[in-house]
This record gives sequence, structure tokens and C-alpha cells, in this order.
Amino acid sequence: MRKIILSVIMITILVLSIFSVHLFVGSAALGAHVIPLKLDTGDTAWMIVATALVLLMTPGLGFFYGGMVGKKNVISTVLQSFMAMVIVTVLWVVIGFGLCFGPTIGGFIGNPMSNLFFQGVSANAAWELAPTIPMILFALFQAKFAIITPALITGAFAERVRFWAYLLFMVLFILFVYAPLCHMTWHPDGLLFGWGVLDFAGGTVVHMSAGWAALAGAIFLGKRKVQKANPARITYVLLGTGLLWFGWFGFNAGSAVGAGSLAAQALGTTTVAAAAAAMGWVFLDKILGHKLSAMGACIGAVVGLVAITPAAGFVSIPHAMAIGLIASMVSNFVVSKFPKGKIDDALDVFACHGVGGMVGMLLTGVFASKSINAVVGENQGLIFGDATLFLIQLKALILVSIFAFSVSYFLFFIVNKITPLRVSEEKEELGLDISQHGEYL
Repeated sequence: MRKIILSVIMITILVLSIFSVHLFVGSAALGAHVIPLKLDTGDTAWMIVATALVLLMTPGLGFFYGGMVGKKNVISTVLQSFMAMVIVTVLWVVIGFGLCFGPTIGGFIGNPMSNLFFQGVSANAAWELAPTIPMILFALFQAKFAIITPALITGAFAERVRFWAYLLFMVLFILFVYAPLCHMTWHPDGLLFGWGVLDFAGGTVVHMSAGWAALAGAIFLGKRKVQKANPARITYVLLGTGLLWFGWFGFNAGSAVGAGSLAAQALGTTTVAAAAAAMGWVFLDKILGHKLSAMGACIGAVVGLVAITPAAGFVSIPHAMAIGLIASMVSNFVVSKFPKGKIDDALDVFACHGVGGMVGMLLTGVFASKSINAVVGENQGLIFGDATLFLIQLKALILVSIFAFSVSYFLFFIVNKITPLRVSEEKEELGLDISQHGEYL
């Protein structure tokens, strides 16, 4: 049956791709938010580079996670990230971009009909909020954010998920969790955008959604047979951290959608927050009586990168340092107190990405300044004496948390009804590399 389904999917995509120009007539259905292109070659060059940098983060994440799991699960763990690049890219072109940035349906989701197979996504027009780069470049930049989000989730159910079930969940997650959150947060007609929520590069859209989905997955799949395994390659974790940190400059500075002062500011806040968080993590470990470990330094840096993501283009350099330090301490505490004996979040995705994203969202409401970015407006951060933005961020955090967790848990339930999510005990004992892929280190 699976062979038939896969054959039908490939043939359908092939046929629709060939005849898309006749079947899906592009129009100006993206509405008032599509404008004539005011091409700036500097902005365009930077955004091409930023798009490539963000894509590099996903294999970097594969190494980051792959080094943490046991040796018999490294290939499967890394491949889960690589397959996100494959599956989500195709899904994004077919329907995903339209769901995120198509004409709004109630401020909750986009109407994809005018953008099926990238119809209407032109190299000669621009998205309203990125007027100096071709719309197709904006769409491809956004695709990389969609790619890495489900890949982040994989760390929670590492070493026990069936690969085909993961692929199905990934598709459903993009359609029913990522796309609504992306539309609500980053589309000018989106619900959260209308509230005035500030999320520069994905605190809600990427990290909170992935963190809550990870927690739902860890609860639904249950504990591994053996929860503690020696990390396969800590050098892989170091390599992955370096690639993530490098790629994150595209993630955050690229979200300025131009090669200007805002991109430089976001690059600076990203650098400082990551460094401060890594320092905070290892210092706190030492204070608590642990050794200064390579794993701790890497996790701390990534937590800092996560936390600064929603705030990167809204806060000053000193405040970015504060965000990194606060996030690392909070996430370190959550990791140490997380009920691992009851909930097996294998690689602490919720404690690092979910909690880091939430801390970053709230601290954006504390430190956002109109002197850094005029978009902040009069509702500046709490530290400037106004609680309005902080309360908006808090309201968004609660809504996104409930939505992401509940819908993700339901999707795990649905996928498990279609095909079992978890491997058998025998295959788990054998390792996913052999049992799922017939390969090994």
C-alpha cells in the first residue's frame, strides 16, 4: 500500500508541475501586499547569501542532534534533518507559501489557491514588507524557516520514531501548525501581527511551535527503553553548533530583508546573545558543582541564539547580552528540573528551544526600543515604563503555546492511527540506523 501511495504522490506532483502553467493561473491574488519591485542589488545579494546561510542551519542541526544520540542512531537522526530540506521544500512550493503569505482567511491562515506551485510568486514583483528584493527570493528565504522548524522537533523523540511516520507528521505539522502561526505573526493581515506582536525572526513561529510540538511528541511516544546513552560524537555537537551559529546570522540579520543598518544591528545582537548565553551556561554549571563541558557550552550558545531570535532587530547590544544570560539560566534550570523519568524529551528540545523561545518573546516585551527599530512605536518595552507591549507578548505566548501543543498532540494521534509512530522494542534495541535505513557507522 505504501508503494502505491508514494507512486501516486510522485506521479501527481510530476503531472501538476508540468501543466501548472495551465492549471493554476497566477494572479494578483496576494492582493495589496504585492507591489512593484524596487530592486536594490545590494539587498538582493545579501538576501541570497542569507537564504543559503539559513539552509545551512538544518544540516548543522543534524550534526548537533546526531552527536548527542547513541552511536546506533546517528545516521537516522542526521537524516531526519536532511529530509526536512527535501520534503518541506517541495511542500512549500506546492502549497506552503500560499498558506503562509496568501490572502488572509480571517487573519488565521492564507488562501493558497493563487500560489499553488509558486504561481504568482514573481521575480519581477515584491512583497510589501520586502520591497527591494524579488518576491521569489523572499519566498525562498521564508522556505528555509519552514524547513528547520519540524527538524527541531526531532530531538524530542530521537531514537524511537519510525521514519515514514515522522515524514507524515512533518507534512501535517507544516500545514496545520507552522502555516497558521506564520500567517498570524508575519502576514500584515494576520491576527498576531494586528495585535502588535513583535517577532523579528521566529520566536513564536519557529522555536515556540517546535518546542511545544516536541513536548507533545515526547509525551505521546513515551519513554525510550534506555533513556541514557553515551553521546556518539561530541565533536559532531561542536561542529553542529558552529554551523548553527554561522547560519543564524542569515536567520536573524536576514530577517531585516535588506543590507542595511537593521541587519547589522541584528547580527550584533545575535553574536552577543549567543556568547553571553554560552558563558552563562558553563559558569552556572560550575557554580552548581558540574564540570565545564563542551556539551554545556554548545547548548548554552544555541539557547542564546533561540532567545535573541524574536528580539534581534528590536533591542540594543547590552540588552541582547542580558537576554542571552537570562535565557541560559532559565533553560539550564528547566533542563535540571525537567521530569525526565516521566517525560522523555531525549535532547531537551522543549527546555532549550521552547523555553528559550518563550523567554525571548517575553524579554522582547521588556527590552524592545523604538530607537533601535521604529516599528516598535510608542509601545516600548517594560524597562522603558510601558507595560502594553509586554502584555501583548504575554497574550501571544499563551495563545501560541495552547495552539501549538494541542494541535501537535492531535497530529501525533492522527499519524499513529494511520501508521505506527514508534518502532518496536526489537528495532529500538537494534538502532534506527540499521532498522530504518540499513546503514550504520
